[in-house]
Amino acid sequence: MTQWQALRGELLGFHRDPGDSEQPRANSLTHYPDGVVLIRDGVIEAVDHYAAMAPHLDHTVAIAHYPGQLIMPGFIDPHLHFSQLDIIASHGRQLIDWLNTYTFPEEIRLNDRDYAEALAEGFIQQLLAHGTTTALAFCTSHPNSVNALFERAERERMRLIAGKVMMDRNAPEALCDTVDSSIRDSRALMRHWHGRGRLEYAVTPRFAPTSTPEQLTAAGRLWREDPGMVMQTHLCENRAEIEWVAELYPEAKDYLDVYQRAGLLGPRSVFAHAIHIDDDMRTRLRDGGGAIAFCPSSNTFLGSGLFDRRAARAAGVPVGLATDIGAGTSLSQLTTLSDAYKVCQLQGDALTPWQAFDALTRGNAQMLGLADRIGRLAPGLEADLVVLDPASTPLMARKQAHGPTLAEKLFNLMMLGDDRTIRATWVMGRLAYERA
Repeated sequence: MTQWQALRGELLGFHRDPGDSEQPRANSLTHYPDGVVLIRDGVIEAVDHYAAMAPHLDHTVAIAHYPGQLIMPGFIDPHLHFSQLDIIASHGRQLIDWLNTYTFPEEIRLNDRDYAEALAEGFIQQLLAHGTTTALAFCTSHPNSVNALFERAERERMRLIAGKVMMDRNAPEALCDTVDSSIRDSRALMRHWHGRGRLEYAVTPRFAPTSTPEQLTAAGRLWREDPGMVMQTHLCENRAEIEWVAELYPEAKDYLDVYQRAGLLGPRSVFAHAIHIDDDMRTRLRDGGGAIAFCPSSNTFLGSGLFDRRAARAAGVPVGLATDIGAGTSLSQLTTLSDAYKVCQLQGDALTPWQAFDALTRGNAQMLGLADRIGRLAPGLEADLVVLDPASTPLMARKQAHGPTLAEKLFNLMMLGDDRTIRATWVMGRLAYERA
């Protein structure tokens, strides 16, 4: 039986990059002060002004009305670590120390299936409570962790991309796999989960220091078995890490070349951080089809450095915005926008609210190769939506009382918003979270 649902409220969605100026590029967005998203069986059927749509909405259409709220496509997070939910905001250290002190001990625990399932439950609940409807996530080296996360996401009908971490050296024995076991386990998980409903598998070598050249090369071969699959890893996050990579891979031109030699640069390859790179690396990323996940919260928390967003955009490299929990200190993409704005300000780069919210929706969908399915308010796309309350805190309510323009409203949301700002989250046309 066909199921109809409609959401009514102020609607905003982006159709293309709004550009770098204070005013968005013409025809880059859709904005209806009082609009309706009509949903049929979890897919957007129509988007229009309420006045135009109302005569066509009969009693069979359930209407969720959100007066004074802003309805957008659900947020997309292109880099975070499922296993690190419970160590988020642990006392800050630089990258390598942080991994050894917090990350690796916590990840060992996910070999226990019950623990992994409990963490997956909390992780998915937290994503939805923060308005995130799609994520690209690192699991651990244990297949248990991958199965637990996919099973929980499948029950929610969420679009999720995730993979088993591959690492065969420079980590605790309880986390290390081998070249053969990493490929065997990853291939088994791929066959079970990849393309099942809204789920996708991602080939996931953690980063060059924790993989031998043989494992990276094997990961590249595995990835090429399905050219449409995502590959995720880390690149040039920390200067000590870069020096370590140079010692481990003396034959490589640079850090990116390590991945290139292994066949790990191509369409739908996502490299987290890429802070300390030059124009030559940006050009190779662009020409190779790679994308960068900009993680401002974790980059500042760990003291890793300031990502040059403007240089990446100028070079034509797709850039997404990500929370990177647990070194990132919040699952809120609104908080991520606030941190991104500050990082850009320190480099003379003005991150406009148009660019910011385009990045969380259409932009992140495009960098993940999902722009034909999510990220926009358009007929035929999956109905993942977030409802934002611009007066969700006393301070935000005061600012909202002054009747801000749309640009001012968006800027208030990105600088002052957090999980309290999420009024509701809808996944495939179904209410998945509602603020108490």
